Amino acid sequence: MAANTPSTSERQALTELVEARSAVFKKELGLFDLVLVQVVFVVGTVWVGWAAKLGQSQMVFWLLAILFFYLPLAAVVIFLNRQMPLEGGIYQWAKLAFNDFVAFMVAWNLWVFGILVMSGIALIIKKNIAYAVGPRAEWMHENKWVTTIVCFVLMISVTAASRRGLALGKWVQNFGGALLLFTFAVLILSPFLAAGRGSLANYHLLPTSVPKFSTYDFNVCSKLAVGALSGFEYIAILAGECRAPVRNIKRSVLISAPIIALMFILGTASVLTFVSPDKVDLIGPIPQVLSLAFGPVGWVSTLISITIFGVAARQIALMSIYFAGNTRLPMVAGWDDLLPAWFARLHNRYRTPVNSILFVGVVTLVIRLASLIGVSEQEAFQFQDNVAGAFYALIYMVLFAIPILAAQRFGVQAPLWLKLASASGFIVSVVYTFYTVFPIIEVRSRLAFAAKIIAVVLLANGIGAAIFRLGKRKTVSRSQDASRH
Repeated sequence: MAANTPSTSERQALTELVEARSAVFKKELGLFDLVLVQVVFVVGTVWVGWAAKLGQSQMVFWLLAILFFYLPLAAVVIFLNRQMPLEGGIYQWAKLAFNDFVAFMVAWNLWVFGILVMSGIALIIKKNIAYAVGPRAEWMHENKWVTTIVCFVLMISVTAASRRGLALGKWVQNFGGALLLFTFAVLILSPFLAAGRGSLANYHLLPTSVPKFSTYDFNVCSKLAVGALSGFEYIAILAGECRAPVRNIKRSVLISAPIIALMFILGTASVLTFVSPDKVDLIGPIPQVLSLAFGPVGWVSTLISITIFGVAARQIALMSIYFAGNTRLPMVAGWDDLLPAWFARLHNRYRTPVNSILFVGVVTLVIRLASLIGVSEQEAFQFQDNVAGAFYALIYMVLFAIPILAAQRFGVQAPLWLKLASASGFIVSVVYTFYTVFPIIEVRSRLAFAAKIIAVVLLANGIGAAIFRLGKRKTVSRSQDASRH
């Protein structure tokens, strides 16, 4: 396939080919699984801490992020998945809307984003364990050796489980989703329980103040949008492994969207009840709050420790989702000869991309260990999260451009309201990209922080473009050899 936009007949042929290749996959994910996956994937436990940095104006900025990014994203994902319910999700959407170069770079950025997020999950899990154990584990919070051990154990476990496929993975994800809902229920109810014991006076459910709309506020708000209220498109990567993907992915978005919004807004209010904005632990805000709210209260402290372990379970479930999606992206690129066919080889029994799974596991572990060198864990986490967000925002620019520029290439016309929603999402993504170079915590050098982020994003995309060119040359060479024979 050439790098130019495919014709109508080429798009139809490509769609049929992807569907044929996806036929070998087991259709493991139903509506119930998809709803829990959406909740687990979108509701990052760290974001109630980021939002708490905004103080009592947090609800205003949550609502702005929902209006200008969250709802547009949900609408665009439902629209595109209805047109193209294909394994590979946004990779296939970009390929059929634009060309294989844009598709490859979208998949590359999404893949790098997933690697960076997964490499940070071990740090969050370690923080949760430390908070659950209590004061005796204070030494664990900045101990990099413990982080290293957790990294190794987590990656070996997830890699081994991923070979079994979603038949096992969905139970990990469902269990994590159920525990996450329970954890947020405890978080949201914690002020009421504390007030009932008399340890919290003058509690108001949603105290709201008029925001200053400062540069800092917009920085955090952009992170709430593209960072927190994002991810609906990720599960579409596994469309070929879902039952009735058009209907069920749409329903999963519609069911989970209001639940997720309430979890974020009410959860942030609980954080601010117990912790001032300048004291929030950005890596483990929920364990921090629960340990402050219930730490000294007898048997309740044991219950809260279990709840905090539930946050860790959610991170493991999240890791499973990211890992599943991130191993399918090299596989579908291998289908198109943009990566070696080695990445597309499936396990004889479980029909999972075993080589891609091994590769993703090794790369994730190396990135996580390398990120700990030379800086504190808080700064390392902030840098890694901002870099990952820059890659994600680039993906969203392409996603939101499709209804505006290329919907007619699928034989449909995007309605005006969807184009306006897409434009809103696109603008928020651009704003977020700009703010990724500005940290919201104190770092050793703000200039060095920004320079490293820009350098990593440019270097990674340069590597991605070089890999694409190399893959295309090999494909052309093989085609020429075949034609001569």
